[in-house]
Parts: sequence; structure tokens; C-alpha cells
Amino acid sequence: MTVDAARLPRALRPFSSGQYRLLTVALAASLLSAGAWIVAAVWQVVQLGGTPIDLSFVAVGSSLGLVIAVLFGGVAADRIPQRRILLAVEIVRGAGFGVAALLAAAGVIEVWHIAVISFALGIADGFFYPAYSAWLPAILPEEQLLAANGVEGVLRPAVMHAAGPALASGLIAMQGPWLAFAIVAGLQLVAASVLGVMRTTAVRRDFGDAAVHPIRQLFVDLRDGFAYLLRTKWLFATLAFAIVLVFLIMGPIEVLLPFAVKDQTGGGAGAFALALAAFGVGGAVGSLAVASMRMPRRYLTLMILAWGFGCLPLAVIGYTSWLWVMIVALFICGLLFSGAQVVWGTLLQRRVPPSMLGRVSSLDFFVSLALMPISMAVAGPVGEWIGLGPAFLIAGIGSPLLAIATLAFARLGRDELEHPLDGETDATIVTGAEAAAGLEPPVDEPHPAG
Repeated sequence: MTVDAARLPRALRPFSSGQYRLLTVALAASLLSAGAWIVAAVWQVVQLGGTPIDLSFVAVGSSLGLVIAVLFGGVAADRIPQRRILLAVEIVRGAGFGVAALLAAAGVIEVWHIAVISFALGIADGFFYPAYSAWLPAILPEEQLLAANGVEGVLRPAVMHAAGPALASGLIAMQGPWLAFAIVAGLQLVAASVLGVMRTTAVRRDFGDAAVHPIRQLFVDLRDGFAYLLRTKWLFATLAFAIVLVFLIMGPIEVLLPFAVKDQTGGGAGAFALALAAFGVGGAVGSLAVASMRMPRRYLTLMILAWGFGCLPLAVIGYTSWLWVMIVALFICGLLFSGAQVVWGTLLQRRVPPSMLGRVSSLDFFVSLALMPISMAVAGPVGEWIGLGPAFLIAGIGSPLLAIATLAFARLGRDELEHPLDGETDATIVTGAEAAAGLEPPVDEPHPAG
């Protein structure tokens, strides 16, 4: 069915594409299973008598797998049709959830089992994100990318952080974590089936005629991606900010939040799911708002400030015994954080050449998440050493200070004014006709003066 995009609200125009509608269904099923897995895995650890250190062990497995695989995922996304990568990822994820369901149903599951499965899921995610980011601009025109990233921004918090945890908590109350594991395995089959009927899109890259050994080519591609990162000031500065921000906040959110809910409010799996849902609803509202507007002129400045100050409410979580205060704080965090993430995803797709987008997207995840395993590994011991309150306070106060320091030292204002993205067209985008002709846009080099 053909839909006239011009007749739709700005935030819904990507749905005029049938391929995008199918991709959105697959993404929603995948995100729902991921959100349910988060709560089911956490409560399986809790039921096994686990401590914050045990939960750190499980969380490190996922993030470590992601960090190890994501660079290779970026190279693959620039060389292999992205639909095939996404299809393989969904199958692997479904197998992982299925194994967890069998072990839990048999009553033999242990913490190390969950950690190993989380590690495998992290590896799969390392291939998913670069492929999805690189495929989206091949499906949609440039003027719909902000809206499409906004739709993802709505789905990710609303489905992954709200519906997924709610589904898991209900299934856990009915039978236990094993049922949640089984249901999410089924959701992965839905995602894989939808991707299986989609069309394969050619990789937007001219490989040339030179024959190079695949292993050597792998490292050449990685080298080229790092070189682009280092010489592109806005990209380097933003990722340097992100790597420190992730270290500050991810450990408290992923490892300490469930214990804050349980110990300070007396809540169980339902209360924890409600707290995650607040973050998700806030993220959905922020993403939808950004999807309904044009790219802001001061996109770098507003994005970094939103990330930094969006984490400020974390400072109160470790000191309140009221669940509703945690809910409000997490709602604000999700609102600002996800809104900024929509801008960031669109910024990459509009200012990075298509032939480099998979690798740059993977470098985005790799560099910004490189310290995430360390953050999760130390969060448990630090939370037990200094207490939950000081741990959340450091995360909440440190984030806005980091954002202000980044803008002060990197001076990104000049760059964003010299590369406006608030119009409907941009010089760095390859149109459909140009892509078919094998033409490449100019590489987004930093300004000679700085």
C-alpha cells in the first residue's frame, strides 16, 4: 500500500514506506524481548540469592560482549547487506533466550549461566546497532531520518523500558522468570520472520577492484574508521564526552537501581518495572517531540546539555524512600536523554558518508561504551562501600558538570553553525540516483581553523 508522505504529520512520514513499516515491526518485537529480558534476568539473579556484585557480573557479560563485537559489526555493516546481519542477530538472540528458558524451567540455572548468555546477547547487539544505523538511510530519504530516529526513540523507551519490563513482571508473577525467557524467545522469531520477508538493499559503497586478503581488509577498514573519528572534531569531542558520561551513570542505573527500589522503597519486580517504565515513557515523550520538529540549529550544544542535565535527577534516587520520586526523576532522565539521542542518530546519518556509516556507528558504540563494563563492575562494590546515596549523587552531579566542561573546551558552536542541518537537504547526503550511480559525498572534514 502506497501512502502519500506529504499528507502525514512530520513524525509519521517514514511510515509511507512499506519497507520501513516492516522494519519497525521487527524492531518493536526485538525491543520488547530485550526489555523483558532485563527484568527477567535481574529477578532470576535475585531469586538465586544474588548480590549487587553478582548482578555486576551478569551486566559486565552483556556490555563486554557488545564492546568486543561492535567494531567488527561496523565493518560488517559496510560490507554485508544489513538485512542479512539483522536477520542473523535476531536468530542468535532467540536461541539465547530459549536456552535461558530451558535452564530456568528445569531449575538448574545459575548466575554464571545468565552471565554467559548475556555475553552472547552482547555480541549479537554489537552487530545489530551498526547494521540498523547504516540501513535506515538506504530505506528512507534524508528529510525523514530525524522522524525515523524519533520513532526508534519512542519505541526503545516505550517498548524496551516500559512494555518489556511490564510484560516480564506479569509473567514472573504468574510462573517465574522461565516463562518470561520463553516468551521473549518467541518474540525473536516474530522479528526474524518479518526481516525474512523484507527486500535486501545493496551496500552503499564502492569496493574497487583491488584484491586484499579479508583479514588485512578488516584492519584496513578499522584503521580508516578510527582515522575519520580522530580528524573529525565534532565526532571526537562528542564521543570523548560520552565515554566519561557512560562511566558515571551506567553502573548506578544498571546495577544499583534494582537494589535502591528493593531496599529503599520495599518494592519488588513490579516496582522495579514501574521505575524502568517511567524512564521509558519519558524517553518516548522526548523522542516524539524531537521527531515532530526540524533539526535544531544549535544541535551539538543542545544535545550535549540535554545529555548532561538529563542525568541530574539521578542524584535524588539514592536518598528517597518514595517510589514516586524515583519515577519522576527517571521520567525526566528519559525525556532529555532520549530526545538528545534522536538528534545524535540523525547527525551521524546526515554528516557521515554512507560508505563509512557502519564503522562510524560502531565506533560510536565502542568508544562511548568502552568504560561501561568497568562502570558496571565497580558499581556493585562502590555501592556497598559508600552506599547507594553517594553513588547516585556522584552520577547525578558529575554529568552536567561534564557537559559544561565539554562545551567550554571543545568549542563546538562554530562547527554547528558552519554545518547547519535545520533545512530539508544537506550536502553530505547521497540521493537515491547518486547512490545508484556509485557516487560518494565529500567526507565531512573538520574546519582547517579548528
